[in-house]
Amino acid sequence: MGDFQQFNPDFFNYDYDGYDPNPEYEDEVQDYSGQVFQLPTPAGTYKHTGEIDGSHEEEPPLLEEIETHQTRQHSSSLQLSNFELGINFEHIWQKTLTVLNPMMPADGSIMNETDLTGPILFCIALGASLLMGGKSHFGYIYGINAIGCIAMYTLLNLMSSLTVSYGCVASVLGYCLLPMVVLSAFAVIFSLQGVIGTTLAMLVIVWCSFSASKIFISTLAMDGQQLLVAYPCALLYGVFALLTVF
Repeated sequence: MGDFQQFNPDFFNYDYDGYDPNPEYEDEVQDYSGQVFQLPTPAGTYKHTGEIDGSHEEEPPLLEEIETHQTRQHSSSLQLSNFELGINFEHIWQKTLTVLNPMMPADGSIMNETDLTGPILFCIALGASLLMGGKSHFGYIYGINAIGCIAMYTLLNLMSSLTVSYGCVASVLGYCLLPMVVLSAFAVIFSLQGVIGTTLAMLVIVWCSFSASKIFISTLAMDGQQLLVAYPCALLYGVFALLTVF
């Protein structure tokens, strides 16, 4: 107890505000002008550049990026599904324009494809338009198409030095059926049993046969033989015209 009473009481009243244990070290810290080491930011990583107040104006729009990514995934999956099904909408549109415009040159590389999506749709449309006019001829449409494709397939392989597939013949004849679909839709509203109807039917037959022969000669390199190819095509489309008029 005697030693404790002799303890200096001024020890607790020492002023620590001015305490400086190592003044030389403080001068070295103040004189240091280097940079603090920071890990490099990986490529593709967003670096926050906002202020201390929490501003996020310079941050990328996360919602738009997610929507863009989802859109790309949807388009890629749609293209993949179309590729697996063998459907090319761009080629279908080009073939349709080639048929609708007889003066348009045909692309042989596109026409030499086994594409039956358009022909099946046009056959269904022809049967539906005839059904709206009170004629149920779905069986006749598919039967005449099958027989006509077989006949044209045999004829073209005999006339041309190049070999053509049955699917290509069916595709071309089916696409060139589009003007006949327009005629059958016109027959739903107006009667074709007259001079005007017969004239329209003849024009549509020439239209279909000219388009089909143009595609065949461009695909098979049959220069100078368009009339020979157009004649059997006209016979085939003439049967469809008879189903439409009568």
